[in-house]
Parts: sequence; C-alpha cells; structure tokens
Amino acid sequence: MKNALFVSSVCFFLIFSCTPEKQEFGGEISTDTNQILIGKALFEKHCSTCHNFNEDAIGPNLSGLTRQIETEWIKEFIKNPSKSIEAKDQRALELLAKFKSQMPGFPDLTEQDLDAILSYLHTFETLPLEIVGDTTSNLIPEKIQDSGIRLRLEFFAQLPASDRVSPLAKMTKMEAIPGTQRLMINDQRIGLYELVDQNPVLYLSVVNARPDMVSKPGWATGVGSFAFHPEFQTNGLFYTAHTEPGGTQKSDFGFTDSLSVFMQWVVTEWKAENPTASVFKGTDREILRIDNASQAHGMQELTFNPNSKKGDPDFGLLYIGYGDGGTAEKRFAAISNHKGAGIYSSILRIDPAGKDGANGKYGIPKINPFAGIPDKAGEIIAYGFRNPNRVFWDATGNLHATDIGQHSIEEINRIEEGKFYGWPVREGTFTINPFGSFRTLYPLPADDKKFGIIYPLIQLEHDETVAIIGGYTIPDGPLKGKFVFGDIPSGRLFFADLGEKPQPKVQTWGIIFEGKEASMQTLVNHDRVDLKFGIDADRNVYIMSKTEGKIYKVKTN
Repeated sequence: MKNALFVSSVCFFLIFSCTPEKQEFGGEISTDTNQILIGKALFEKHCSTCHNFNEDAIGPNLSGLTRQIETEWIKEFIKNPSKSIEAKDQRALELLAKFKSQMPGFPDLTEQDLDAILSYLHTFETLPLEIVGDTTSNLIPEKIQDSGIRLRLEFFAQLPASDRVSPLAKMTKMEAIPGTQRLMINDQRIGLYELVDQNPVLYLSVVNARPDMVSKPGWATGVGSFAFHPEFQTNGLFYTAHTEPGGTQKSDFGFTDSLSVFMQWVVTEWKAENPTASVFKGTDREILRIDNASQAHGMQELTFNPNSKKGDPDFGLLYIGYGDGGTAEKRFAAISNHKGAGIYSSILRIDPAGKDGANGKYGIPKINPFAGIPDKAGEIIAYGFRNPNRVFWDATGNLHATDIGQHSIEEINRIEEGKFYGWPVREGTFTINPFGSFRTLYPLPADDKKFGIIYPLIQLEHDETVAIIGGYTIPDGPLKGKFVFGDIPSGRLFFADLGEKPQPKVQTWGIIFEGKEASMQTLVNHDRVDLKFGIDADRNVYIMSKTEGKIYKVKTN
C-alpha cells in the first residue's frame, strides 16, 4: 500500500447554482496531463469520501462543476466558505440549506494545489441531472419540541491554541481518572492535558512520543480518544487511539487491496512509572493497528465500563467504537456488512492483559458473543454502525452508542450483544441501497424481521441534527436523570430519558451565559460549534467547543 499524501482535506461542499444562463466556465483551467494526475491524487486522497461524479453524497456530485461555476468562486469558497456565507452569497446559502453543514476553510492550500484539483475536476464534463425535491425529507414528521428549560453555563477553562486557525484546539473527550479528582482532556493535535485548578497542564505529548502521528486532514484524526484503566492508581495503565499515515506499519486488520489505505488507527497502552505524577513518564506498547480507507469514521471511542467492579465479567476490558472507515461511500459495502466476520462498523471489547488476540498483544474476552466461533471476529460485541462515536452506559447499566448517519438519520442505539444494527443496508428505520443513492431511503420490506436487525432507541432526521454526539446524564436540577446530547456542527442541545417506555421522548434545552440566553453558535461566535461534552469526578457535565478551545460548566441550580 502506498503511504497517504497528507495535506489539508479538500472536501468540496459546493452546490450548483440554478441560473438560467448557459454560459460555460473553465476555459482558463489547464489540461496539462501531469497537473491532472496531481489533482487526481489529491482528490482521491482527500475528497472522495464526500464526493463523486455520479450522484450527491455527503456533498454534491461534482461532475461538470468547473463548467458551470466561475473558477475563482470555487477557489475562494474552498479557502474560506465562512466568508461566502457571511456575505450572503446565494450559492453558499443554498449549500448550507441543502447539505445542513458548513465546510471548514482551507486557507493553507496553495494556488498550485487548487489549480491541480480544478484541472482534474475539469476532466468530468457531464453536468448532473437536476433532482427535483429532497427524496428523504419529512421521513419523521413529528418535530422535536423545546422544553423551555434553560441551564446556566459558566466558563471553566481553555486549552492552548494548537493551530493558528479555527478550530483552535480539537478536544473530543474530558473525563476524570477513575477514583480521583484528576480531570483529563485531549487535544487531537497534541495529546493529553490535565486541568489543574482549571488550567491545562500537558500530561502526555502523543505527537512527540509517536512522530508518525498525524492530525490532518482534520475531522476525527489525531488523538481521537483515551481511557484510563479503572485501577490506574495502582497499575499506571491508560490507553490512547491516534492516527498515522496508511502503510506506516503492518496492520492487524485491513481490507481488499482494491481499496487504498488512507491512514491507520493505533491503540497504545501507556504505563506510568508514578501514577500520581503531573507529567507522564514510563513505558508504552502498541496493542492494535487498523487500516482505514479515509479520514472518516475510524476509532472514535475508547472506554471502560464505569459501573464495573473488580470481579465483574467486564472489569478491566477495553471497549472500542470503530466506524466503517468511509468504505461504504467508496462502494465497498461488504467491509461493513460482514455478518460478524470483520471488525469494521463495530463495537469491540478486548482484554489489554490477554494474549490470544489477532496479534498476540491483547486478549479476546470469553464473554464476547463471538469468542471462539469459527469465521467470526471474537473482538466484536455488536456491529452494523456507520460511526459509533460515543459508547456509554445509563444509570441502570444498559450499554448505548450514538451513531452518526449518512444523509438522513442520526441514531442512539441500545446495545444488545451479538446483534446487527443495520449499516450499510439500513439507516434508522429505513432501507438504504449501499450501491445506489445514499440520499434515497425506502420503507422496510415486509419480511424485515427475518434479517434480525436491531433498530434505534432514538432516531432523529437531519432537519433536527446532522451529526449526533453523545453526552452524559445530568445528576440534578431540572434535567435530573436525563441524558443530554447534541448536534456537533450547530451545537443544538437535546435531552431524553433513555429508560422511558415505550420510547424516549426527545426535547431541546438551552443555555444562559452571563445572564443572557444564547445559542451555542452565538456563544462561540461561529456557525460551526464542533460540540463535545465532558464530565468530572463529581458527575458535573461540561460543554466544549473546538472552535475556540473553550470549556463551559453546566450549572444545574
């Protein structure tokens, strides 16, 4: 496999303007063969997850784009889409309305990069057929209602800027070391910080310890997650997940050679010499490496069951949430639809202290549903997820996962071990054709029960949220016992009682900051919030935004 070429991701969320003129643009775009090949490489490595030349995907069909839109407009939009939106540019506003998410800007791309990409795009001459209407709108006609509940936010801390442009810091997780008050948080570009008296102190620089680590292109790359062993205070063990370029080392799990490896996700076990030290010093070992076909949908979660006590069957077992790696969008549906035989699109559970795993560096827990079964992946506890970015337990011990959908449906799933959750042939309670248009969903077949698919506990359509992120259960106040979660791009906030029968009711809640009601977008002064949640040892819940690298404490009284 060739190493992935790492430059800033250019995921062109462009939209064709419906203008009456038949003018053709792009006459100035170079047709030099070498430049086209460079552009093709850039596109395949950094854009094909979101776009193709046959149909709309996460972003629009790009076939014929350069012949219908001014070249300079395309370049400027790639570099700074926020500027176009703020200027009320018609195309940019149509984009936002249609695809429900704002593309991040890429100001560091050179003119040569942009010219090469445009040269490649210009080789696709066919203009896309107009799609009349949205084929997947109003699948869930009931709209989420506002509860009227407003909770105060209090500024708590800010991570140092790890880049010069937004997002300033890329935190995804903040939790306390088990049995202590020590509050740990990651920056995907750097490593782990401890918040000491609300000030960040660098505990472990993963980027220095692992020189091959990359956090570009953005999204969920870099240090994606971490988890401290429940007995860290005595054994000094904790775990991180980070990304490296494809082909950096031999992987433990991969896929067909017909699909290139863009990057690899690596699980590392770290052992601190002194668990009470403020800066890590100790040893480390790699325990798992997995190939990923894109920058998307990789290893978003590492966690231990916080309710498990010593002597319980899953005490000390590491849970891993792993997505489809973008393989479904690349039309390799079988990599996800593996019937328990593969590890992609799955929630995994491994024993870091064991030796009978695929590479001898971890163990397969005997309690796993497929442990010891021929032609099954013993690491799996459930499968059929596009992007299980949070794995968590409710107050009664039930395991759940949030799952980011494709074009239409976001999910919260209650996990039953050994079960299939539908992706890539289901999105929510709808059928999807993984070899057709991802924008089109269909009713379930009459004989659906025979497939044994488990459907979401909660499903939300993309007119409510476009990228779900799970939070935590609020311990007291007007949302006592409710699970709070949100929409990553917009920062819209939701809650539900996960134990409510027959089905949890979802409502929205809001925030008050410095005496005034505000949205998360106004709070961070940006259309893209990049919302995440955190929790401390006393179960206080926090809201975090990558945009400014700030952390806010939710006040419940």
